[in-house]
Amino acid sequence: MIRQAAVAAAAAAAVLTGWLVWLRRRHLVVTVRGPSMAPTYRHGDRVLVRRRRGGRLRTGQVVVVDLPEGIRPLPEGVGPEEAVIHRRVIKRVAAVAGEPAPFPVEGAEPVVPPGCLALLGDNPDGSGDSRQYGYVPADAVVGVALRLLRR
Repeated sequence: MIRQAAVAAAAAAAVLTGWLVWLRRRHLVVTVRGPSMAPTYRHGDRVLVRRRRGGRLRTGQVVVVDLPEGIRPLPEGVGPEEAVIHRRVIKRVAAVAGEPAPFPVEGAEPVVPPGCLALLGDNPDGSGDSRQYGYVPADAVVGVALRLLRR
């Protein structure tokens, strides 16, 4: 009887471990830093994000993006090991490829080019977004925000 219970417990642990591995591959939790997405997300909020590449995105979705090097200047004193953390941003999709940009982008066409996105923060006065750094490659998308976990 004890052996059967041990086997059942081991099987349950294996299922749970497999489920957790699956969950981590498909989702991540990000912590919002700064005021750019207020009032939707505030500094310190934790957001559940479904990992997803840039295809099939819609205007209005909130996405987490790893900005390519050179798009956004890094704060002074940030080393290469921290650079990815400082390039990851959470923004709202303002327009997808083929849609007109809702704001002028300096030196770029008024329609979002193929493979790109126009991104905006919900707090226009406190956000660095496509108005400053232009269109962002859609393949830089890490995932789509699902829900607020904690405020």
